[in-house]
Amino acid sequence: MRIDKLLSNMGVGSRKEVKALMKKKKVFINGVAVKSPNTQVNPEKDQVICDGKVIKYQKYGYWMLHKPSGYLSATYDHHQRTVIDLLDEKIQIFEPFPVGRLDKDTEGLLLLTNDGQLAHKLLSPKNHIEKTYIAKVDQTLTSTDVEQLEQGVDIGEGVLTQPATVKVMSDEEPTVIQLTITEGKFHQVKRMFHAVDKKVTYLKRMSMGGLVLDELLTRGAYRELTQKEIEWLQEL
Repeated sequence: MRIDKLLSNMGVGSRKEVKALMKKKKVFINGVAVKSPNTQVNPEKDQVICDGKVIKYQKYGYWMLHKPSGYLSATYDHHQRTVIDLLDEKIQIFEPFPVGRLDKDTEGLLLLTNDGQLAHKLLSPKNHIEKTYIAKVDQTLTSTDVEQLEQGVDIGEGVLTQPATVKVMSDEEPTVIQLTITEGKFHQVKRMFHAVDKKVTYLKRMSMGGLVLDELLTRGAYRELTQKEIEWLQEL
């Protein structure tokens, strides 16, 4: 890898800015000052120091985002805001993308990464990753509704959902439902409630397997995953 690309990818600055640092003799590989921006470096073996700081190369990044309503789960859109617009430029350098999608009007846990292989594992139906949502619906669920949702419902086009776990959150708020599913079909949660003649008025994803939405994250805020969370992902 070129040294200017490595430093640029790690947020040191643009390639032009990196070149300027080299002219000032502030970039070193294994103790030797770097003069040329196209000097090759092995990120896993070589020690890189820039402006007195050791630069540790990070190929993949993993971030937990508390997605707010009003943003698309996409990397780019000509007309609407996407979740990538919420990220600092230093994070955008990694070119992260959302793993799966939440509807524009849905809030909650969204994983962002540039690790395509891991994203594929998370989204693979074979892994049966549990996803838990809090939904507000326009009417109280009957016991028959709950039974149907838990056994599986027809959400259209002959698609029958896998068994789900349904919990009414409290007697005081009988229209607030916790729903856990192991699939990720298009508009699935809304279509499931529609199948029992209920309309979702609010939806928030709380967890995805071993990833639980950090209660300290406000809407639109994000953080890097902890080592424990990353280890869970890598064990898939």
